[in-house]
Amino acid sequence: MGDCQMTFVPGVPSWATLLTGDLDVATRFYGPLLGWRFEAGPDRWGPYVRAMAGDTAVAGLSAAARHTELPNSWTTYFGTRNADDAANGVRERGGTVAIGPLDFDAGRLALAADPAGARFGLWECRENTPQTDLQPAGPGAPVWVELRTRDAFDAARFYGDLFEWLSEEDTATPFDVRWENERVVLSFEGRDAVGLYGGAIEAAADPQVRPRWNIHFQVPDVEEAVETAKKLGGRVESKAERTSQGPVAELRDPEGTLFHIIGAQT
Repeated sequence: MGDCQMTFVPGVPSWATLLTGDLDVATRFYGPLLGWRFEAGPDRWGPYVRAMAGDTAVAGLSAAARHTELPNSWTTYFGTRNADDAANGVRERGGTVAIGPLDFDAGRLALAADPAGARFGLWECRENTPQTDLQPAGPGAPVWVELRTRDAFDAARFYGDLFEWLSEEDTATPFDVRWENERVVLSFEGRDAVGLYGGAIEAAADPQVRPRWNIHFQVPDVEEAVETAKKLGGRVESKAERTSQGPVAELRDPEGTLFHIIGAQT
């Protein structure tokens, strides 16, 4: 993270970070696949780079998994005005905080989990005034995140209360929370940003497919990107299928980390 180049919107996903055991392997895979170039960042927990889509920082890649007991994974960070208050709010609502809050260059962060065990991050940026627009959609950008969990309504209550998605009566809010097609959808200023899906996933053998946040990176052509991923050493978990957000495929990078790609809505 470091210099707060990312869009910082309190209450919605504002950043994504990959924890990897081999940063060189990760950059050689994600760079060609998502059209990213990389810039060096702070190395507090090992080598760290920012992924750039054009001139916009869209994600961070860290070799922290090599130096800690944290698993290889993508983590969704939610913007917050005060990371300490948000971390306390997680605990008060039955979640846990594994790391932090702690200072990280230009901000303050924490790694947490909701009551069902889905991991997520909190990010307080001290340098920038909170913005009112989501990061622009485009190739390489994380344009959609979704939670797979046991009970979407329980999740909506936890995150909605924590991040103030639901306003008091007669109080204006940029958020809209709605139920549609067996899911809860959060929109921010008219743009869908988050989906919460319920279902029986506790018995999954792979911890990465238990309650979790899934990050979706936009690509120009999903089927073409799937073939590129395979050539670069990735694996296909599910082929491209149409969703209400656009065509989506589920992939794993060469180290086995789960992530998703998504095409533009047509």
